[in-house]
Amino acid sequence: MPIALIIDYLMGNTDSMKRALEESGARVIIGNEPRFFEEATHIILPGVGSFFQGMTNLNEMRISEQIKEQVFVKGKPVLGVCLGMQMLATKGTEGCEISGLGLIDGIVELMVQKDPAEKIPHVGWNDVIHSSNDPLFSGIPSGKDFYFVHSYHMKCDNESDIIGRTKYCGEIVSAVHKGSVWGTQFHPEKSQRMGFQILKNFLAV
Repeated sequence: MPIALIIDYLMGNTDSMKRALEESGARVIIGNEPRFFEEATHIILPGVGSFFQGMTNLNEMRISEQIKEQVFVKGKPVLGVCLGMQMLATKGTEGCEISGLGLIDGIVELMVQKDPAEKIPHVGWNDVIHSSNDPLFSGIPSGKDFYFVHSYHMKCDNESDIIGRTKYCGEIVSAVHKGSVWGTQFHPEKSQRMGFQILKNFLAV
């Protein structure tokens, strides 16, 4: 059975993620102690709130170092969700500019409204288009709906890191993958059957 660590840095919706991961077949730990990182087979970085506060918490709690060690030294699978995906980037501009974890090359910026009908924040169900054979989308047809809540989005430096896109404010990156690191701008734990399939796929890598 996979052991999933949900990183607790005081900004994640840990309860709903815990229930979703358990239903997806994992034993779940919530915490931030080094022993939890060592015990886990898979690591989830959730997130609700601002990039600046999120990274400040990760840095002050010395969690950033633990995440990077698990990725670069241990090669463990990491999944960032919503703000958690954004903090995988090189830097963010929400609140004020601050460095991210640097696991995905890119910057997180405020979305720009292209159509008066498109509201910011982007809240609700929207299509995720994926054309890759990435294992995160195994068994999931391209164009399925997932649940979003966000005002900022990631602009990736490398097209090869993008595995999902969504038409909103032009187009936004809705999923990324590089090495043992994945990220979803949408909330799989709130996206019903397709979201649970995302979590099952992640636990299988």
